Amino acid sequence: MTTGIENQSSGVRVVLDPTSERRPAKRERVPRPTTLDGLTVGLLDISKARGDVFLDRLEEKILGAGAHVKRFRKPTFTKPAPVDLRQEIATQCDAVVEALAD
Repeated sequence: MTTGIENQSSGVRVVLDPTSERRPAKRERVPRPTTLDGLTVGLLDISKARGDVFLDRLEEKILGAGAHVKRFRKPTFTKPAPVDLRQEIATQCDAVVEALAD
């Protein structure tokens, strides 16, 4: 999970990485699709309580927009998603939503 903060004066978006990277890699933002119609959207449940409730409702909305949905779940919310899970999501989905319900 990353958090974005936008500097009001410059409009520059800074992405904070909570994994405690000492020297975070610079990454370009991937352009958002203009429509979900026909795309496959992955929904990643990070295994926190009630995250699935949010994703269930979101799935209804995404299906209504004409997209296909694939559901994924991390083994635990305390660690990053395993490499094989991230690879599976990256190869099977056009977009992804990661959700928690704190």
